[in-house]
Amino acid sequence: MPYRPENRKPDYHNLEKVLQKQVPQRPTLFEFILNDRIYAHLAGRPPPSHTPDHSAWLAKAFDSAGYDYVMLRPPWDFPETQIDQMHTRSINHSALIYDRKSFDTYPWPAPKEMDFTYLHGLAGRLPDGMKIVASDSSGVFEAAVKVFGYENLCMLLYENPALVSDVFERVGEILMAFFRAVLKCPDVMAILCSDDWGFKTQTLLTPQQMRKYVFPYHKQFVELAHQKERFAILHSCGYYSDVIEDVIEDMKFDARHSYEDIIIPVEDAYRDLQGRIAVLGGIDVDFMASRSPKEVFDRSKRILEQTATGGYALGTGNSIPEYIPDENYFAMIKACWSEDNTLCS
Repeated sequence: MPYRPENRKPDYHNLEKVLQKQVPQRPTLFEFILNDRIYAHLAGRPPPSHTPDHSAWLAKAFDSAGYDYVMLRPPWDFPETQIDQMHTRSINHSALIYDRKSFDTYPWPAPKEMDFTYLHGLAGRLPDGMKIVASDSSGVFEAAVKVFGYENLCMLLYENPALVSDVFERVGEILMAFFRAVLKCPDVMAILCSDDWGFKTQTLLTPQQMRKYVFPYHKQFVELAHQKERFAILHSCGYYSDVIEDVIEDMKFDARHSYEDIIIPVEDAYRDLQGRIAVLGGIDVDFMASRSPKEVFDRSKRILEQTATGGYALGTGNSIPEYIPDENYFAMIKACWSEDNTLCS
């Protein structure tokens, strides 16, 4: 497996420049999630079981690939029904909360009991020049869908809106406490809010419902990050055109991640959004899975050329699932290593 060139050492200031919508010193990579096979190849060993060691293992993998940060996700989530280990499942299956009694008996995560050794255990173990991007486990909307089920949530919006409001409020409070604790870690340069809001042609709730139940909490998370002089990144899959002004002007996220060619190719998204919000990733996952390494490399190079005015980091539209060929992933990141790119001059 190839590893980053020796002269491409981590320097979080490059990602910092991207998040400030400026031009980094060299082409910059961004990815939300790789996969254990890639992590193990890059780190040179299988994943360890101990939490701080696992975080250090991830940091080694991100370093070896040429990233300027390591993405860390917490070892907890909002409990859901026990079929959640399936790779593919309906978003209607959860249904753990459906009335006031089930709300009261639901095992809500307790912020005071959350384990942050996966963050603080990296102190002194991060590669020089590297920082942490700290993600949540589930975003505001995703957590509500987990505990309600999607169809149940849609019905309860009309049958029991007070219960819906209370669930979103509880989720928002828990996530706020989580981010507040995360931002106490000096190595965290940014938080990432992972919250899928749409599918191919529209948002999963109406924009008006999103503004009422979901967006106010994200606005609080971003404000908290900015108060601490850190950045806030939104990872959100699906159609976004009807809510992008909310993302930029109201919630004030520094960057947005997750793009699909069938919705809007990242090249078009960058043309529309440059200078207003940083654009991260965007090489479509289907493209990554189905095209040749040369096609992946060539498209990656073209995107880097198009985005030379700044505010962009190269990566996939969503993540690196196991079905993406390893050679295609490395073709993409090699485009960022290449010394003949104009950003490297």
